[in-house]
Amino acid sequence: MAGKFTELAIDCADPVVLARFWCSVLDYEVLREDEDGGVVTIGSPAVPEGRDRLGPVPPVLTFARVPEGKTVKNRLHIDVNPTDREQDEEVRRLLDLGARRADVGQGDESWVVLADPEDNEFCVLAARCP
Repeated sequence: MAGKFTELAIDCADPVVLARFWCSVLDYEVLREDEDGGVVTIGSPAVPEGRDRLGPVPPVLTFARVPEGKTVKNRLHIDVNPTDREQDEEVRRLLDLGARRADVGQGDESWVVLADPEDNEFCVLAARCP
């Protein structure tokens, strides 16, 4: 048996703010939040958590407060694939939510690189997937 990708942990300065942003991006909801807002976990409302669930599981994102800030380009990033609109419409929506355009040396590619409110880069892909 193999492992299953069920969670991505993201260090950040303000887990509540970042969780709110990513809930809006992914249509996720807050699943757990500790009392002081130092750790917030979000996930898809459409499926139950996946440890014992067969098949693909949308991973949850857990945001944890850390004292240090981001210093370099991400070594791991999220790709967002619009499902009900074109790429340019999705980019505008994400910019309205608080993302900003980012240049990581990507050149002229089919994806658009944005950064979340804490400067974590992510890509918006051109092709739509159901």
